Amino acid sequence: MPPVLRPRGEVTRGTTAPNRLRRIDRWIAATQAAALRSAARPLAVDLGYGASPVTTFELYSRLRPVSPRLEVVGIEIEPARVAAGVAFAAATGPHEGLSFRRGGFELPVPRPPVLVRAFNVLRQYDEAAAWQAWDDLRARLAPSGVLVEGTCDEIGRRAVWVTLTGDGPRTITFAAHVRSLDRPSALAERLPKTLIHRNVPGEPVHEFLTAFDRCWATAAPHSAFGPRTRWVEAVSLLARNHPVLARPPYGGRNRWRLGEVTLPWSAVAPSR
Repeated sequence: MPPVLRPRGEVTRGTTAPNRLRRIDRWIAATQAAALRSAARPLAVDLGYGASPVTTFELYSRLRPVSPRLEVVGIEIEPARVAAGVAFAAATGPHEGLSFRRGGFELPVPRPPVLVRAFNVLRQYDEAAAWQAWDDLRARLAPSGVLVEGTCDEIGRRAVWVTLTGDGPRTITFAAHVRSLDRPSALAERLPKTLIHRNVPGEPVHEFLTAFDRCWATAAPHSAFGPRTRWVEAVSLLARNHPVLARPPYGGRNRWRLGEVTLPWSAVAPSR
């Protein structure tokens, strides 16, 4: 394949750290196993992995047990970051099926991927550009492929991500280290770019986070049994009036105890 001369997109800040994306990787491994095994030669893309390739290697390490034939490609616009990925793989390998290359939203890979993980990539774009990036990436997925796009804090304790297929956004997941969480609406800082400016009265995502805070307050007596118990109770209360996914693989007490809650995208989609 010829080299990509003009990757589509902008260079990100590149901030990353080991285990920053552990919550997301754990969720992908648990909920997207069917997609990861849906092709004879499944391919996953880690788009915009940043200044260090460590999170790409962690994605590879966490998903290969789920899909042993999975190939993982880390893609970055900045040539020095690609070189760092290649050097990392050589120094710690060999790692069959792990590679790094230069590129952007055009995804310079040999076949449509079954997974694209794009984390902390779209924060610097405006909302219209973020919607366009979603459309561009969805169009490049394999027929059963998924795009997981979102944002997390610097150490991976708070995150929000959206899962998209070729047909559009499907789910949104809010995840937190509940021991350090003062209220669920603090996750608003990690909303994807398509929603972060929609957290205002009259918008569904604002109504959802406001309701979640009320349920969190009501569940306060359960703090005596630990913050996870309080989170589970708050999510259970929330599910009475919101379409919280309550069955595996996306929901249920086992996932809620991890500090997660997943809803259909339609529950928070912009009203206009």
